[in-house]
Amino acid sequence: MNQAEKLSPFGHQLLDKRKFLGSTAGMTMGALGLSKLLASDNPTEFSGKPPIRPSIDPNNPYASRRSHFQMPAKRVLVIYCPGAVSHVDTFDYKPELVKYHGQKPPGIPAVTFEGPTGNIAKPFWNFKPRGESGKMISELLPNMAELADEFCFIHSLTTQTSAHPQGENFMNTGFTMEGFPSFGAWVTYALGSDCNELPAFVAINDPRGMARSGKNNFGSAFLPASFQGTDFNAKNPPSNLARPDKYTNKHERQTLDLLKKINSKHLEKYPKDANLAARIASYELAGQMQMSVPEVMDIAGEPSFIHKEYGTDSGTELKREYAKNCILARRLIEKGVRVVQLFNGSDPSGGNGITNWDSHSNIKNTHAMQAEIMDQPTAALFRDLKQRGLLDDTLVVWATEFGRMPFLQGNGTGRDHNPEAFTCFLAGAGVKKGYSYGASDNWGYKAAVDPIEVYDFNATILHLLGLDHERLSYYHNGLERRLTNVHGHVVHDLIV
Repeated sequence: MNQAEKLSPFGHQLLDKRKFLGSTAGMTMGALGLSKLLASDNPTEFSGKPPIRPSIDPNNPYASRRSHFQMPAKRVLVIYCPGAVSHVDTFDYKPELVKYHGQKPPGIPAVTFEGPTGNIAKPFWNFKPRGESGKMISELLPNMAELADEFCFIHSLTTQTSAHPQGENFMNTGFTMEGFPSFGAWVTYALGSDCNELPAFVAINDPRGMARSGKNNFGSAFLPASFQGTDFNAKNPPSNLARPDKYTNKHERQTLDLLKKINSKHLEKYPKDANLAARIASYELAGQMQMSVPEVMDIAGEPSFIHKEYGTDSGTELKREYAKNCILARRLIEKGVRVVQLFNGSDPSGGNGITNWDSHSNIKNTHAMQAEIMDQPTAALFRDLKQRGLLDDTLVVWATEFGRMPFLQGNGTGRDHNPEAFTCFLAGAGVKKGYSYGASDNWGYKAAVDPIEVYDFNATILHLLGLDHERLSYYHNGLERRLTNVHGHVVHDLIV
């Protein structure tokens, strides 16, 4: 033992200073740095880009803010279908399913999400070419099929879960767990609103109620509460906006002006209290909504041909109510609301009968019922937006949480959850028309060509709104959080 290698009183070797500084410390610090990089959940450490956190004026959190770069889309309409729409029965044509119908070729798992599997099943509705693009779409959605040349289909989406609540969370917040901001909250946090009389973000829930993940689908989580979605629909307006019949708009205006004057005086005493300023801004918006929301929700005043086109006067009650929601969505977009999220389906525990696209049994009946509700009103909404020129700066997103299997379940009448391949589509501002991206395999079982994750899907949507998904962030619990976490790539092939 040399002089440097002395022992402690307990018989342990004492650490040599030179050895510590030369090798041990260097290796240790290097290892710590590597482990931190590998374990980090901080998006900026991976992207190498400085975060962009919008400067929010607590006195006016909804003020319009500039995007990171110029893109044509200024607002977004999300049409969300809870329950998992079967891609192989709607938009993803697979002739091999007809060829192998009733058989069980090698490679099919014995058990999936809900139990034993059955045999391959051909589509329950016939497919045929649509429009100039010749896109094969089933007869389940005849009205939407007529718009094939307007849509940009993505056939190679994959997700991380086969459970509905987690799937909704992942699609709408970028995380399977609860407690993260919704897509709409991120967009309004980044861009504010061009409309100062209505909420920046409105969630129009299904007439039967909310989807499985409830308010998490349009919540703000750790973002300021100003950016959560405001929940109402054509059937159920916000209950706190009613006022006595004899209370006129003039009375309302005078009352609001007086409250604003009192609040301003109070704020002068506490100019640095951001929470107070935010509350006052929230109350002022609520006051403005008392006058603007009843007006925007008065769809009875729409021309009769609009009601006929959307289908508010025909079909089942559920279809008529959803059609009214579609008209409301157009009116909100027309007023400049930044994000409108329209739901077609709800939590099955919230009512009796079929409430969404979940089809573990008798898919021919369940999907047919949901399609009857969605098809005509949604197609009319799209046509109406286009006719009014609103698609020039509005991005439309049609989405569901995952797909369904190309084979039946053991019961022989339904299709199980399929997180390995499903279809969504985009339309409107900045998006290619009559275009299909990626592909599932011959059976529609797994994404086979250019597979993309939900992270990529959300990154692309943000890009179309002029937002850099790697830089848009919010500092929370020591981390720079973002919608796409540490993942996601913009799919430029979808963009004009």
